[in-house]
Amino acid sequence: MGSAASTDRRPSAEQQEQESLAASTGSLTFLKSAFANLSDHQSQSIPLSSLYQSLSIPSVTLNLTLPSPHPTSNFSLLLPHLGAAAADFLFATVNDTTDWTTFLRGFNRCCARMPASSSLITLYRIFSDVCRRAGIACGLEFDLEDADDGKVRGTFGLNDMLIFLWFCWVMEQSSRLSMWGKGGELALPDLNHLVLSAFLACGEVGGDESVWGLDGLGERKIVAVQKLNGWILATLPGLASCFSQFLREKIRSFAVSAKSSVESNQSGCTGSSTNCNDSFLLTFGRAWAISLTEKGTLGEELSAASFPGLLDHKLNNLLYRSSTHGKGLSRFWSIVEGYHGPLLFLFSGNLADSSDDKSSKRWVVGVLTEHGFQNSDIFYGTSAHLYAISPVFRVLSPTGKEKNFLYSHLHPTGRVYEANPKPVGLAFGGTRGNERIFIDEDFSRVVIRHHAVDKTYQHGSLIPNQGYLPVEASLVEAEVWGFGGSSAKEKHDTFKKREKLFTEQRRKVDMKTFGSWEDSPEKMMMDMVSDPNRVQREDR
Repeated sequence: MGSAASTDRRPSAEQQEQESLAASTGSLTFLKSAFANLSDHQSQSIPLSSLYQSLSIPSVTLNLTLPSPHPTSNFSLLLPHLGAAAADFLFATVNDTTDWTTFLRGFNRCCARMPASSSLITLYRIFSDVCRRAGIACGLEFDLEDADDGKVRGTFGLNDMLIFLWFCWVMEQSSRLSMWGKGGELALPDLNHLVLSAFLACGEVGGDESVWGLDGLGERKIVAVQKLNGWILATLPGLASCFSQFLREKIRSFAVSAKSSVESNQSGCTGSSTNCNDSFLLTFGRAWAISLTEKGTLGEELSAASFPGLLDHKLNNLLYRSSTHGKGLSRFWSIVEGYHGPLLFLFSGNLADSSDDKSSKRWVVGVLTEHGFQNSDIFYGTSAHLYAISPVFRVLSPTGKEKNFLYSHLHPTGRVYEANPKPVGLAFGGTRGNERIFIDEDFSRVVIRHHAVDKTYQHGSLIPNQGYLPVEASLVEAEVWGFGGSSAKEKHDTFKKREKLFTEQRRKVDMKTFGSWEDSPEKMMMDMVSDPNRVQREDR
């Protein structure tokens, strides 16, 4: 009997396979701790009702005061059903209990290595099920013959797309929502630029002339989900992993303990948050859009900047703002010099005529660098990305053909004659004298050229109605945000303190040198008058 009992305790082949898959993701230890904290010790299983509650989103009162003219009241009806939809999709069984093997299988179904297209279909399934439970119409249909990797059909309208993007944002920010607390008001990010980008990229908009707002599209505009898939995977690849990231964060919180997880929800900060950063070029919605294009630590830093509850943390990353610190390359350089880490440089311009409302047609362009700026009269850098931020969001990644990523050249300190003086200003892409983007030293004028002159960044328009001729515009605002983390911030602060100390030392004058009679010009004049023919050897 002893041998039979030991044979029964041996894990099954399926359990070993699922444990191997979970170990490849690096989450097996968290899964074991989470299962031990959530399961009943006698039955060694988790009641499905417990998973409903554990996977739910903290109850937050969403403040929907956004500039969007479209109704958004349906979104608040979705969140209470997310936990049940996720648990049923991943862990549902016949007897409404989840054993260890089923728990692993559900996690691997979502978080194991798989193509991004499969993760996106899983995200669609969760969104469709949540809409069905909330009684909201959803235009998505799935192939029931293949439950795991089936095809998806249907369409998204303007409001559907906006709600879907907010739904993904909430799942990605679930861990921060838990710390935010219950009952606090939270402002959803403005994601209109992503909706405009999706409809424009999928061919539902004739041209750039109507991309300044959702009003120009019309509420009856729809986009096929097959076209939308290509745009998401090419422009916002991080969107497909929102649900898997949501599940991983939940599993990690369960691993700590179910009790401490609940206490963290109750003890989190409460209050209200509005879109109080709309005056900045880097709004919450724009920060989230950029974060979906990056991975690793940089993506996490940008994602944190998109959460209104971390506004103070975000403002700590602001290094330079032209309206606050002053315009000009010298002011810019005096602040950003010495920052060795990822930098996001944003600037806005205006294409409106003098008779139009200039603020209504203001565009925003961004550049994300990996190692900061340096004073150089040649192009430098190993990698960077150009972004069309607003009104349409586009990502222009490096092509790999050339490496003219960055150019930042100041006037030389000494007045030296140059037969062929180098351009003074900031530039990105292209070649010297024919840059893709060029900003003059006064930060008053910006020139954007067609992508034909550039082999460093991918093709694409950076501003609406951009043709083949160079576009010259007035630079309205410029910002620089540092996303190198606390280490880069501390090193930059140390560098600025050292530079300040050197500057103060150079300003100090040793008055003892001028206080000696032997070294004074008066004594020299007196000696010359008394005996002008006397020869004096000059000390060298």
